[in-house]
Amino acid sequence: MENILVIDDDESIRKTLLNYLKRLGYATLSAEDGLIGYELILKHQPDLIISDIRMPHLTGLELLKKLKDLEIAAKVIIITAHDEMQTTIDAMQNGAYDYLEKPLDIDRLKVTIERALESKMLSERIDSLIGEAAKDFSPNRKIIGKSKLMIDVYKIIGQVSSSKVTVLLQGESGTGKEIVAKSIHYSGITKNDPFVAVNCTAITESLLESELFGHEKGAFTGADRTKKGKFELAANGTIFLDEISEMSQHLQVKLLRVLQEKEFERVGGETIIPMKARIITATNRNIEQLVRDNKFREDLFYRLNVVKIELPPLRERIDDIPLLINYLLQKINNELHKNVLTVSNGAMKKLMNHNWTGNVRELENSLMQAVVMTNSDIILEENILLNNNLNEQSDFSVNLSLAEVESKHVKNVLEFTKWNKPEAAKILGISLPTLYSKIDIYQLSKK
Repeated sequence: MENILVIDDDESIRKTLLNYLKRLGYATLSAEDGLIGYELILKHQPDLIISDIRMPHLTGLELLKKLKDLEIAAKVIIITAHDEMQTTIDAMQNGAYDYLEKPLDIDRLKVTIERALESKMLSERIDSLIGEAAKDFSPNRKIIGKSKLMIDVYKIIGQVSSSKVTVLLQGESGTGKEIVAKSIHYSGITKNDPFVAVNCTAITESLLESELFGHEKGAFTGADRTKKGKFELAANGTIFLDEISEMSQHLQVKLLRVLQEKEFERVGGETIIPMKARIITATNRNIEQLVRDNKFREDLFYRLNVVKIELPPLRERIDDIPLLINYLLQKINNELHKNVLTVSNGAMKKLMNHNWTGNVRELENSLMQAVVMTNSDIILEENILLNNNLNEQSDFSVNLSLAEVESKHVKNVLEFTKWNKPEAAKILGISLPTLYSKIDIYQLSKK
């Protein structure tokens, strides 16, 4: 049961609010001035505070500032008989959840209380994503970082996860767009519903329409049974469309209709299927420029860009690298059955000074290679082979074909791991059978 503290020097208002809150099923506390209220907050840590702004000993604004300095998690609703613009601005700047005028609209107060308590709950869920002992939404991945840029991202996640608003994620490759999409899904109202991800570049255009919307039996050659599409499988949850900027114009029109009409049909079907899922899209390209170049539909862009989250590249949040290293080492140790505990000062300096064009994904790969290379529980500077080092060793050239580049890279990783094929497959991000297939195709062998 949520606990609400009412602070007001007007006894009649205080009693009226307490009786109303009790009828709504909340536990209550009360105080006749700000100082007593402040002491009750420290002692009982209520979930929500409803406070007058003009009170003896400690005003509502002064109370807000104290709570802000102490990083008290409780949400605060300020009430006042004096509707002044500057006071309202000051209250919101100091962390008030909302600002209501007297006489109170009881229906608005009820809605505001419910939203404030829900916001507190969601904030706690987002905080749990960055806590060391927090429950993860996924067995393997979570968001790591406490820089201001990442805190801003967490705030938006908290705001959008309480509704099914359409979200566009934009950021370089390796910045964690799918992890953010999952955080939005699992931190809010969709957490008990499916999360369905589709990479628009991993499926040919001819198959993508069927993959998204499903198809009826006999709709095309090879359609020997009715198949549900990703939108249907997502149900009331979330469908995540990665690399949306690569979607063909034909499918852009189809997706626009789904967003406008909130319905779709399977390929070859006539039955209208309601679209109930939230849509999150992502791209590593400048989608606004694609719109200007007439390579992406402007009307679709505006439908997708209801809320936009810009994910910062790792080079703009260097202070997060030590946190990321600690987390990734634990993850890599579990995957490779190693026990590497930390990195040396020299190794840390090398990692902090790198440009990280591949962002967190590149950092994870570099650490995985270093864990394989080290013979102790500490990663040394010489164990770290960054991309520029690997490129020099590989002697890659713009004159090489894609197959030749792949052959060289697979061979480098195999030699790097002393032909430990399971570890090489992990570094390459492919299955062990796929690795064996590439060894055969490229006729690779030990020196």
